[in-house]
Amino acid sequence: MINSTPSIHEFQIRALDSEEVINLSAYKGKKILFVNVASKCGYTNQYEGLEKLYQQYKDKLVVIGFPCNQFLGQEPGNEEKIATFCSTTYGVTFPMTEKIKVKGKKAHPIYQWLTSKDKNGKDDFKVSWNFNKFLVDEEGELMAHFSSNVKPLAEEITSLIN
Repeated sequence: MINSTPSIHEFQIRALDSEEVINLSAYKGKKILFVNVASKCGYTNQYEGLEKLYQQYKDKLVVIGFPCNQFLGQEPGNEEKIATFCSTTYGVTFPMTEKIKVKGKKAHPIYQWLTSKDKNGKDDFKVSWNFNKFLVDEEGELMAHFSSNVKPLAEEITSLIN
């Protein structure tokens, strides 16, 4: 049986506060850490660790932030406000996407892939809060899901990057 499910590398999404498109095929050969982010969350300070992780491993890892307002309205700003907040408060340089939904029937196709065993071939996952993390390997295979309380520089993440 041939798997007709697209690879994660076949997806694209508009960049935050821009007309540019982030094409995931550009990251073949690197690991990708997908993170649903929010500016007014108890975990928002993880932006700092995400940026450090990105800078430390950018030769073999890309971090992509996906702003989402589905958890207690903790990402209420428009895209311009989100972009300004991330760059001025945390010096974020990793790619950020347009504001999306990460759960439910209107979840962005990237998150449908990340959370569905039928699509990712690994397991079903529930995005339970802001700053859930999904790590995909260089070939586009889902490696792991981490809950919000797992810090970006935690051993359980960095050990999979090295």
